[in-house]
Amino acid sequence: MAKFDPLADKALRREPLTRAELLSVLTSSDDDILDAVAAAFRVRLRYFERRVKLNYLVNLKSGLCPEDCTYCSQRLGSSADIVKYTWLRPEQTREAVSCGVNAGASRVCLVASGRGPTDRDVDRLGPTIEQIKSEHPGVEVCACLGLLSEGQADRLREAGVDAYNHNLNTSNERYSDICTTHGFEDRVETVQQAKQAGLSPCSGLIAGLGESDDDIVDALSSLRGLDPDSVPVNFLIPFEGTPLAGQWNLTPQRCLRILVATRLVFPDVEVRLAGGREIHLRSLQPLALHVVNSIFLGDYLTSEGQAGQADLEMIRDAGFTVQDAGEGTLPPERLDLVKPRHRGAGTELPPNA
Repeated sequence: MAKFDPLADKALRREPLTRAELLSVLTSSDDDILDAVAAAFRVRLRYFERRVKLNYLVNLKSGLCPEDCTYCSQRLGSSADIVKYTWLRPEQTREAVSCGVNAGASRVCLVASGRGPTDRDVDRLGPTIEQIKSEHPGVEVCACLGLLSEGQADRLREAGVDAYNHNLNTSNERYSDICTTHGFEDRVETVQQAKQAGLSPCSGLIAGLGESDDDIVDALSSLRGLDPDSVPVNFLIPFEGTPLAGQWNLTPQRCLRILVATRLVFPDVEVRLAGGREIHLRSLQPLALHVVNSIFLGDYLTSEGQAGQADLEMIRDAGFTVQDAGEGTLPPERLDLVKPRHRGAGTELPPNA
């Protein structure tokens, strides 16, 4: 029996792993990485077969954020070279959504920078979401707008939003080291509000912030307590102009161990490979597909990702199929529908009143 098979057996029985067992994954040798991935693949294959769900980010509002999250290029005081703009116009949002859906995304994630939405912000999204649902039946809409105020989750659900993302990012104990303008419990409360309103809860973490193995285990434990439907795993992109610039604390093998631990904690939950995968996993990205069952297609919020067509080719070449909005698979001929999106200085969009 391989080293990590007993842990996979527990996960397949949906039994929670002990702290020591999770630490044994995170502290294991690079020589054991294939065994760890193979164990996680047994779990992934049981619940998700060889399907990969594609998600597409639409950045509704970029920069201009009053929060001081140290990892974020949009933070208060950031001098990172990013595009800054207020809310996209509805037609711009719908065009971006269509780009992702036509390329195979079955979930679109509408993201806006800031502490949280005003009631007016929630109202402005209603007609846009209605149009998206009309044009793309079956596609999930996930909102990521920051901390929610009372009643806003219910209003988003009524507007047609299916899911709400708000990441815990790191452990409770370490949270004050990465943000001082809000706390860990604020994030927990927002995820709970979304869940109580009937929105599918989406919450994950960011690795590479200087956290310890214990922090990773603590963060996974807190996430498990929220019972999310999807768990995105991000890897720090250390933007110049932010406090964490130059923090390169991850190796491809470290990233894989974190993904394996996440899969074993969440055997039947969507585990999403998210921001930073290209620069940290690099050539081992296809190996990560044997652990996760979901990825973001193309670009992220303020950074360019791998070209969308390259994502689809990677999935195909690794022997996986894309989960379409109708639970089918994406035919190879749709590869050419992926359109590039460009981000960077000099491409600022006009403000929207």
